[in-house]
Amino acid sequence: MARGDVFVSYCTKSDREAAYELVAHVESRGIECWIAPRDVQGGTEWAAEIVNAITVARVMVLIFSASANASPEVRREVMLAVHRGVRVVPFRIEDIAPAASLEYFLGGHQWLDAFPPPLEPHCARLVTCLNTLLATPTNPPPRREMPSPPVDPRPMHPRVVFEAANLRRLESDLAVYIGPFAQIAVHRAAASAPSVDALLEALGGQIDSEADRRKFLTGCRWLRAR
Repeated sequence: MARGDVFVSYCTKSDREAAYELVAHVESRGIECWIAPRDVQGGTEWAAEIVNAITVARVMVLIFSASANASPEVRREVMLAVHRGVRVVPFRIEDIAPAASLEYFLGGHQWLDAFPPPLEPHCARLVTCLNTLLATPTNPPPRREMPSPPVDPRPMHPRVVFEAANLRRLESDLAVYIGPFAQIAVHRAAASAPSVDALLEALGGQIDSEADRRKFLTGCRWLRAR
């Protein structure tokens, strides 16, 4: 079973060195981390291990760079963390702004800038931040009831209501390409999509390969026919 109070999300193609340096520093201060591929158990499905590790984590540290900004895998991990109620700490190792797809999930989170090099003094500030977060209950205290705002008489934009059976079939189709993240992606997209085309466009955007994306969309023609 996945263990670790802190899940480390990073672009495996370019930020591995920074990620492992961060983990070494944080773990030397007594905070247990989970990072792939180190903590992926042999013989298990990679995507399922990621989902399990995020589910049991209390904090996600996102090593944010230009590569992470463009990574669909990182975006899916952040989306899952937010969906699971896991606190996200963006640890920015390059001076860039998040793409809209990430900014949507990271709005309101505390950012830590980790530039210029070296990384070590910035890791020390991260440890202080993590100790504070890990000492704080995950669930905030209940808020006092506030008066309901006045109802806006203007009509809202129509939203398509999708049948549960259709959503389950979409989850199954999409899982072929992105694994267990499909369930969350489908339900999040279905909650706001104004049309079938908008739903499929959002789901297709979760697939990295253009060829696979076209194959998925072609295979979903059944939904448009209903």
